[in-house]
Amino acid sequence: MNLLKLLLGYSWRNVALAAVAGLAGGAISASILAVINTSLTRRDIPLGQLALLFGALVLAMLVCNLLSRILLLQVSQQALMDLRLQLSRQILAAPLLQLERAGISRLFATFTDDIPTIAASLFQLPPFCINAAILIGCLGYITWLAPLGLAIAIAAIVLSLSSYKLLEAPATRYFIQAREEWDRLIRHFQALTEGNKELKLHWRRREAFVSDNLRPSVQNLYEHNVAGGRYFAVAISWAQALHFLLVGALLFLLPLLAGVSSPVLTGCTLTAFYMAGAIGALFEALPILQRAQVALAKVEALGLTLASATGGESQPAEEPTSSTAWQRLELVAATHTYYREQEDDYFSLGPIHLSFVPGEVVFLVGGNGSGKTTLAKLLLGLYPPETGEIRLDGIPIDDHNREQYRQLFTAVFSDGYLFENLIGLDHPELDRRAGDYLERLQLKHKVSVRSGEFSTVALSQGQRKRLTLLTAYLEDRPFYIFDEWAANQDPHFKDIFYLKLLPELKERGKTVLVITHDDRYFPVADRILKLENGRLLAPEATLSGVTGERTL
Repeated sequence: MNLLKLLLGYSWRNVALAAVAGLAGGAISASILAVINTSLTRRDIPLGQLALLFGALVLAMLVCNLLSRILLLQVSQQALMDLRLQLSRQILAAPLLQLERAGISRLFATFTDDIPTIAASLFQLPPFCINAAILIGCLGYITWLAPLGLAIAIAAIVLSLSSYKLLEAPATRYFIQAREEWDRLIRHFQALTEGNKELKLHWRRREAFVSDNLRPSVQNLYEHNVAGGRYFAVAISWAQALHFLLVGALLFLLPLLAGVSSPVLTGCTLTAFYMAGAIGALFEALPILQRAQVALAKVEALGLTLASATGGESQPAEEPTSSTAWQRLELVAATHTYYREQEDDYFSLGPIHLSFVPGEVVFLVGGNGSGKTTLAKLLLGLYPPETGEIRLDGIPIDDHNREQYRQLFTAVFSDGYLFENLIGLDHPELDRRAGDYLERLQLKHKVSVRSGEFSTVALSQGQRKRLTLLTAYLEDRPFYIFDEWAANQDPHFKDIFYLKLLPELKERGKTVLVITHDDRYFPVADRILKLENGRLLAPEATLSGVTGERTL
């Protein structure tokens, strides 16, 4: 993909019209040069007439250039807007596992570097096209004045382009290396922000992080950009020198080779100077456009990766709905395997045989790394099973109905994101209902809701998790999953969660799966499941007696 192809894909008519307007502007520019040359070399034409013609041509050039700029600006910004939305939709449509493999740093790098680079290049396109049209117009005027002058001009331009292309290849390689280094630098910045507390507490780790990770990456990025920019600087400077050689060739060779008159020589020289400015502007824009090609290739590669990963999963145009009157949800010999980078090995979950029915509270326990969150993501349809299947009321869940199946759930993850508004929730009394839950969660003195917007999310971690709980309650889905929600809560709110909120959900016929380590509240559960090394030890554990003890 290149920038021109990107623009043509959105509105070839506007691009064509902008090109015509630009060419007309270039021809008019050449006509202005002809008027200037005439006024300098001929005295038989009244200056008043030339002045009127000059003014009319300037006005016409203004209109043509303005039309070309506006059309290209609209098309380029439309393409940029759609590119952002398309990439965002591809991220939303891609399987969660693929996004986790790509890494958040790669996604951030695309949005923070590639998209702005493409945006900067698209702003360069209108003047680039206008200068190209001016160049064509100037060449046409030189041809009309002295055909041999055209040959000299083309020879100089070809020599400039050849020199530029020789230096462009190594420059592009350095820019590609710089872009790859930017991915690594984003990962270091992510570690810098997310691991800031740990770095502050350990001086040697902090200094090693800067000297061994951050500084080499920043240094490499600097060196690659400087090296690539140096090649382009040499190419542009050499090309500009050749432009003056063009002026010299027209000024000194043309009279010897063609015996042109003084007015013709003046016109050719004047045009060459004007043309040199256009060529210089074109060469100045080329490094920006070349960087955009690198960025566009990265965006396209990410998009293709996400698109291929999406596979055949259906992406409905309208909101999918899931029946609230379900009777049984089953995992039948479901498995999932993924690579653990820290342990440098693969972890396998399953085969899992498990079932859920409406109106039950189920606790899922197990050690760290036993696969609890992975099982939750498998159950939610965020990870498709590699073998086995998920069935809802006997119907297998596959690529065609997985999006609909996910609408059955509300999940609060241990690392979940808190949106600043109740996005996607439409209810005539949304603010009032949210206020009621804020009061129950003892957050009304901290947060208020107006038109679905939280007044603030700058809260402690425990308070933020209470806000996510509020959002989950307002969604009112049939199946709730809480991934260690109570881990950051004080004993008072743990009591509220386990002894009040969970029983209320059960009374409302909701199914609740709670990932927890709080054994003090095990009597609240109808069943307790235990995972160990990816294996479900007791998928159907039940009460063993009236004492509230449970068998695992």
